[in-house]
Amino acid sequence: MFNYNGKKYKLVYSMNFDEFMKQIGVGLITRKAANAVTPTVELRQDGDTFVLVTSSTFKTTEMKFKPGEEFDEERADGAKVKSVCTFDGSSLKHVQTGSDGVIVTLIREFGPEEMKATMTAKDVTCTRVYKVQ
Repeated sequence: MFNYNGKKYKLVYSMNFDEFMKQIGVGLITRKAANAVTPTVELRQDGDTFVLVTSSTFKTTEMKFKPGEEFDEERADGAKVKSVCTFDGSSLKHVQTGSDGVIVTLIREFGPEEMKATMTAKDVTCTRVYKVQ
């Protein structure tokens, strides 16, 4: 199912990230900080539980989930959302529903050399590309 357990991917390219953050209600100061950092993403598996770790000089977050089960999540900007993650081959689909009803869909496509994240909220899509460290 998932072949990239424990690999670390570092951000190398980002398109439309600020517009995406505006769309989901992230404030100006937090957006500036988030745009200034180069995060690293790591997905680990422990039994039937997965942990997605996103770390940077700004903040480190750990998201623990079991595929297909809804869970409460606190985004890096502090917003609380309901989330569900599922796998399709080496892609991780992550759907967040905010208290305001805004639905965010994140697709992370893990590969041997890179991970591509596509994030969509309403009519705004952001693409971020990460390379294996």
